[in-house]
Amino acid sequence: MLSNLEPSHLGVNAALAVVERVPIETGNDRPSQLRRRRRTVNAVDSRSEVKEFLVSRRARVTPEQAGLPIYGHSRRVKGLRREEVALLAGVSVDYYVRLERGNLHGVSKQVLDALARALQLDDAERTHLCDLAGAANASPATRRRSGTIRVRPSVQRILDLIAAPAWVRNARHDLLAANRLGYALYSELLMDPVHPPNNARYVFLNPRSQQFFVDWERAADDIVAMLRSEAGRNPYDKTLTELIGELSTRSETFRQRWAVANVRFHRTGHKQLLHPVVGNLDLSFEAMELPGEDQTLLVYTAEPGSPSQGALDLLASWAATLEREQLEQTASASPGLSRP
Repeated sequence: MLSNLEPSHLGVNAALAVVERVPIETGNDRPSQLRRRRRTVNAVDSRSEVKEFLVSRRARVTPEQAGLPIYGHSRRVKGLRREEVALLAGVSVDYYVRLERGNLHGVSKQVLDALARALQLDDAERTHLCDLAGAANASPATRRRSGTIRVRPSVQRILDLIAAPAWVRNARHDLLAANRLGYALYSELLMDPVHPPNNARYVFLNPRSQQFFVDWERAADDIVAMLRSEAGRNPYDKTLTELIGELSTRSETFRQRWAVANVRFHRTGHKQLLHPVVGNLDLSFEAMELPGEDQTLLVYTAEPGSPSQGALDLLASWAATLEREQLEQTASASPGLSRP
């Protein structure tokens, strides 16, 4: 096991000196000595979330797509009118206007299903609408708290048994734990002095991310869509709303994407990365939710025999070499320790 060294700003090699165990999981409740960002918001405005989401989805559907006749040649609104959505959903115009103003208190599942059909929502959007309604009707006693930044020891053991890059994140995209290859793959992320490392902050606040993610635009869209989904599910998570506030304050590109109000599932897909050590990587990933902790395990694989698999093999060799060098340095500094 490697010694508990913090990731630093000195470069990739310095960050990967802690490739097997970055001290993200703490053994006590004492605050980290690393610097913290200033708090910028206290809660996500649920009514604004509802309004922005419904207005943006309504604007996306045309009367032709909804199977409605068009009268006249001039329409002042983009997409459907409010009365057209009400007609399609089988509710009164006044009631739909109330919903679109952000008031989902007491709304039934039948109405939510009707709205989802009228607005032609996909699975992620339908889930988001239900989450917004659930948050609007939650009592203070049932509101979810911020997720933990610790992982269970059994989860770490599972990570260590996986022979591919793997890591665990929470809903706000903090990197909580990883195996050696996972830390090596995301070595760039470890150089952020803010604890724990956060993928959303890296994407929007670190210019190096635009080289690391080959399709940076897609990566940025995915991050915002997932954060927006989580904000609808848990608007009272202070750490999440602080992150959204920080990114909104410091990144114009984040603000622009947030205003679009897109939501998205991120369960499987492809990543194209340009790693600073091994070069291009074309990887598939699978995301699996861990029960009980609002944490997600992600595993990355390459096509067998492909150049990307060769690059992963090189990455594993590089990470093992760094680990061995650090162990040798530790042994040299401690006369009582034998060399590996």
